[in-house]
Amino acid sequence: MPEDKPEGEKTRLVTQLTKGTSVGHYRIVEKIGAGGMGEVYLAEDTELNRKVALKFLSPHLCQDADCRARFKREAQAAAKLDHPSIVTVHEVGEFQGRPFFAMQHIEGQSLRELIKAKELPIERVIELAIQICEGLHKAHQSGTVHRDVKPANILIDADGRAKILDFGLASVAGSDHLTKTGSTLGTVGYMSPEQLRGEQVDQRTDIFSLGVVLYELIAGRQPFKSDNDVATSRNITDHDPEPLARYKAGVPDDLQRIAIRMLAKDKNYRYQHMDDLLADLKRLRQQPVFQVRTEQPSIAVLSFANLSSDPEQEYFCDGMAEEIINALSHIEDLQVVARTSALSFKGQAIDVREIGRRLGVKTVMEGSVRRSGSRLRITTQLVDVASGYHLWSEKFDRDLEDVFAIQDEISLAVVENLRVRLQKGDETRLAKRHTDDPVAYGLYLKGRYFWNKRSEEGTKKAISLFEQATQADSGYAPAYAGLADCYVTLGFYDILPPKEAFPTAKAAAEKAIGLDSLLAEAHTSLAGVRLYYDWDWEGAEREFKNAIELNPGYSTAYQWYAEYLAFMGRYDESIGMGKRSMELDPLSPIIASNLASFYFVAGQYDTAIEEFRKALEMDSNLAVARIYLGLTYAAVERYDEAIAECQKGIDLSGSDDSPQQGLLGAIYGLAGRIDKGQQLLDRVIALSKTRYISPAQIATTYLALGQREQAFKWLDKAYVE
Repeated sequence: MPEDKPEGEKTRLVTQLTKGTSVGHYRIVEKIGAGGMGEVYLAEDTELNRKVALKFLSPHLCQDADCRARFKREAQAAAKLDHPSIVTVHEVGEFQGRPFFAMQHIEGQSLRELIKAKELPIERVIELAIQICEGLHKAHQSGTVHRDVKPANILIDADGRAKILDFGLASVAGSDHLTKTGSTLGTVGYMSPEQLRGEQVDQRTDIFSLGVVLYELIAGRQPFKSDNDVATSRNITDHDPEPLARYKAGVPDDLQRIAIRMLAKDKNYRYQHMDDLLADLKRLRQQPVFQVRTEQPSIAVLSFANLSSDPEQEYFCDGMAEEIINALSHIEDLQVVARTSALSFKGQAIDVREIGRRLGVKTVMEGSVRRSGSRLRITTQLVDVASGYHLWSEKFDRDLEDVFAIQDEISLAVVENLRVRLQKGDETRLAKRHTDDPVAYGLYLKGRYFWNKRSEEGTKKAISLFEQATQADSGYAPAYAGLADCYVTLGFYDILPPKEAFPTAKAAAEKAIGLDSLLAEAHTSLAGVRLYYDWDWEGAEREFKNAIELNPGYSTAYQWYAEYLAFMGRYDESIGMGKRSMELDPLSPIIASNLASFYFVAGQYDTAIEEFRKALEMDSNLAVARIYLGLTYAAVERYDEAIAECQKGIDLSGSDDSPQQGLLGAIYGLAGRIDKGQQLLDRVIALSKTRYISPAQIATTYLALGQREQAFKWLDKAYVE
C-alpha cells in the first residue's frame, strides 16, 4: 500500500465512494456509517471472498497532519489487539489521498441502538459488561487506553457478543504526544473527571466511562446528562449520580456498589485495574439475579405470621393473605404474584427485599395476626423492594366479624399507595363480600388451606370443610367453587372414578356460578369438567377464556387452559400459556412441572427434561414431576434413569400400593424387562379391586408389554367411564 503523503502535499481527493468503486482488492458495496472523523463502507474482499468494513478519513480532514496521524494510530492500536471483544483490523492503506483501514465487518447493531430498542435484563447487562471489560483489559495490558468508551463504539454481533471499536482517541504507551495533558478529547457525558480537566489519563478513565455505560444499560439514562454540555461536565466533576434503584427496581446491592466505585470522582477510589472489576462482575454473575418482570405496579402478599398460641390458626393467616391476593389479582393494571409463590417463603428468615427480588416485584406486603377468642389484632406493612422503606403500615384491633372490612381496607390501601389506576368496576370487585358469616368464612379458609396441599388426604378434608361452609351459608359461592376444585382434582388424578368425580364437580361449579357469575374459580372448574369429562372442547375453551377475563391474575386458569391447548395439539400456544402461568406463580413447583409436561407432549424431550429438573429444584419431593421425568427419559430410551426417577416418585407417594406402579411397569416393558413389568401390572390390577385405578393407565402398561388385545380391552373400559 502507498505510504502517507508528506504533510502539506496537495492530493487529489475522492469525495464520494460509490457502489462498485474498487479500492485495491476491495469493492465498495454501500456506505454504512459516518462519524466526526471518518466514513465507514461495507465492502467485498475480492481476494479472500469475505465482507469487510472500510473506514476512511473524512475528506475535509485529509490535509490535517494531526488527524491523519491520529487516524493511523487508531488502526495501529486496534490491529495489535487480538481479542473476541475487539473488532479485528486487517490492514491500513490509502486511496487517492484518503487514508483508510480494513476491519472485521460485524453483522449486528451498536449498543446504542440496542439500548433504544429494549430494556435489558440484569443478567444480560452483567454479561455485556464482562465482555467489554475483557476487551478493555486486553487493551490495557498492551498499554492502550481507549479514552472514548461509549455505547456507539460497542457493537453487538449476531451471537450477542460485545465488540469494541473506534480506538481513534486511544492513548498508546510510548506515543502519547497526541494526547498530552491539556487536551479534552472524548465524548461529553462519558468522559472521566480527569479527562474534562485536561489531566493525564490512564486505564482508570476507561473504567469510569464503562461505569457510565453500565449505569445507562440499567437505568436507561446517562448518570450525569443535563441540558447542555457545560452542565453535564459540571455534574461529572462535582455531583454524584442518583441511585440506580430510583430508575429500576430489583438491582442487586452488589451491582449498585460496583457502579458507584466505577464512577468515583477521584480515580484513586475507583477500581485501579480492569482485572479487579472483572473479578467482582464474575462473582456477581454466579449469584442468582432477580428483577422486576413488568413495568406495571407489582406486589407479592406474604403469608401473615401467626402470633396466636394456637397453631391451628395457620390456616387463618394463610387464608387472609390468599383473600387479599385474590382481591388484588382482579385489577388489570396491577401484577400480583399468585398464592403458591408468595406463600413459599413462610417460616423462612429472609429479608423482605430479597423475597421481592426473587419474585420479581416492586413491592411486598407482610403482616401478622394475633387472634384471641373473637378478637383480632392484625398488623400489616407495604415495603418498597428497592429501598426497603415502608410505603404504608397499619394496625387493626377489631372483632372477628370485622375481618371483611379489614381486608377491604388493606386492599384499597395497596391500590392507593401503589398509585394503581382502577378500571370501571375494580373498586366494586375489591370490596365484594361473598358472605357476612365469620363461621362460614373460617371454614372456607381452612378448606382452601387443605386443598392447596394437593394431596388425597388434604383434598378430602377440604371437601368436608367446604360442605360445612355451605351449610353455614347456603349462598356462599366460593365454598361451592372450592368443592368443584376438589372433585376436579380427585377426578384428574384418578383418585375417584370419573363418573363420580366430574358430575359432582360440575354441579358445584354451576351452583357457584348461579350465585356469582363473575367468580373466575368456578368458571375454571367448569371448564375442567367440560375438558376432562364432557369432551366439550368449544365449551371448555369458552369457560377458560371467561375465567381469565374475569380474573387476569388467576394462575390456575392459565395452567388448566394450557393443558387444554396441549390436548388439542396446539403445542406452541400451550407452552406460551404455561409460561404465562409461571409468570404469575414463578415459584410454584406444580406449575413448573406442568410447563415441562407441555414440552413433553410436544415431543421436545430435551427441553422437557430441563424443565422437570427446574421444577424439582423448587421441590425435590414433587412425586408427579419425578414420575413424568421418568416417562420423558423413557421417551428418549434412557431407561435406567427413567426407572430410577419413576421409582422415586412412587416412593414419595408414601404408599406401597401406588397406582403409579402401572406407569413404572410400562417403562420396564419399553426397556425390554417384560417380567418385571408384568409383575407390577399384576399388582396394579389386584389393587384395582379395592380402589379406583384408571383403566387407561392399565391399558398403557399392557401396550408397553406388547399385549395389544388386553390393551384394547382396557381402553374400551376407559372409554365407557
